[in-house]
Amino acid sequence: MNTRVLTGITTTGTPHLGNYVGAIRPAVAASRRDDVDAFYFMADYHALIKSHDAGRIERSRLEIAATWLAAGLDPARVTFYRQSDIPEIPELTWFLTCIASKGMLNRAHAYKAAVDRNTAAGEDVDAGITAGLYMYPVLMAADILAFDANQVPVGRDQIQHIEMARDLGQRFNHLHGHDFFVLPEALIEEQVATLPGLDGRKMSKSYDNTIPLFAGGKKQLREAIMRIVTDSRLPGEPKDPDDCALFTIFRAFASQTETAAFRQALLDGISWGEAKQVLYERIETDVAPMRERYEALMADPAAIETILRQGAQKARAIATPKLAALREVLGLRAMTTAPAPAIGSKATPKQGKMPRFASFRDADGGFRFRLFSAEGEELLLSKSFADPKAAGALQKQIRALGAGAAVLQVRSLSVDLELDGATVASTPDCRDEQARDEALASLREALDQLAAQD
Repeated sequence: MNTRVLTGITTTGTPHLGNYVGAIRPAVAASRRDDVDAFYFMADYHALIKSHDAGRIERSRLEIAATWLAAGLDPARVTFYRQSDIPEIPELTWFLTCIASKGMLNRAHAYKAAVDRNTAAGEDVDAGITAGLYMYPVLMAADILAFDANQVPVGRDQIQHIEMARDLGQRFNHLHGHDFFVLPEALIEEQVATLPGLDGRKMSKSYDNTIPLFAGGKKQLREAIMRIVTDSRLPGEPKDPDDCALFTIFRAFASQTETAAFRQALLDGISWGEAKQVLYERIETDVAPMRERYEALMADPAAIETILRQGAQKARAIATPKLAALREVLGLRAMTTAPAPAIGSKATPKQGKMPRFASFRDADGGFRFRLFSAEGEELLLSKSFADPKAAGALQKQIRALGAGAAVLQVRSLSVDLELDGATVASTPDCRDEQARDEALASLREALDQLAAQD
């Protein structure tokens, strides 16, 4: 089974060279691996925590989506979507909020840093701190847990958020006696390239020292490179490549042979103006083809919208049934079956613990259902029906079958339920044959329980 890797992209700015080298280029390369199931999402809910400028967020969403697609992200190969197109994410955020301890959230780095700034300024400790900032870790946990991500690439400053997501997932699993969530691992990006900006500090929008990737075209790219701060060494004087922003940026785009030649040119005393021109030409070689694709995408936002909506359909095909299962276990199920006995009643435990169906509507608008065991384990997922009555009729048939009459077809790592020679429902894929055989036994038991109940 492929490793599911999930990456969020905050939509609050215009991409620059540092974003491309440090995040976009390596992420696109990783998405092409055959052993990776890659999820990339536009974190526009997160952007609302940082910015209240609607125009900026709207523009940034378009620019960032166009940038990733122009840089080679293949929407047919990955799942690329907007966070705000997945209503299951805020719903899951609330479910997790209800089990998140205030003490854990008090320890979040971003909240603690804001409190420390207020304290140092003599302000009330919570001055200017929104509930959005405070709840940021829970929203991030929902982003991850909704899709059972195995790995989340982060810098060391984000490890705490992954640990919180694990804690929340583990707590939910423990409370409800079943592994509803995969617990994610932080994929530490130790070798992320960091480029210097115009002033020599790290290239960052917060320093206003960035070199645009596409915005403004080749003219603005060249003008920005020509503004990079250098020292006062004259033409003919040797320059130190190891203390030179131009060389650091050049190396991030060039081959070993090109890098060695540029290094030697600096040692030989190339003028700063000529060195900047060499750097511009090297970057433009890589950026020009991407810029052409970027400009075509920016001129056709409807095409980007279509790609993102298709990505949302793929994402919701996972999130929608998952949230349906969570609603079931939380007692938010449809009132079509007898509820569990009230606490303190004299009903026996068995009366409140029978296999049950959970109906839901999938991302494509079809009607499906899941069959859960008495312990809450998912046993079957039905095919999609255009008519909810047809889905209900199939539930009645399954209830009446019993394991002896049902046609259960064992596949490699799953089991199909067949009626009239057609597969109408299947078990989830199991990790191995032993787990599959256990699932088959659980399914037979549940079918017999349903038939006896009727």
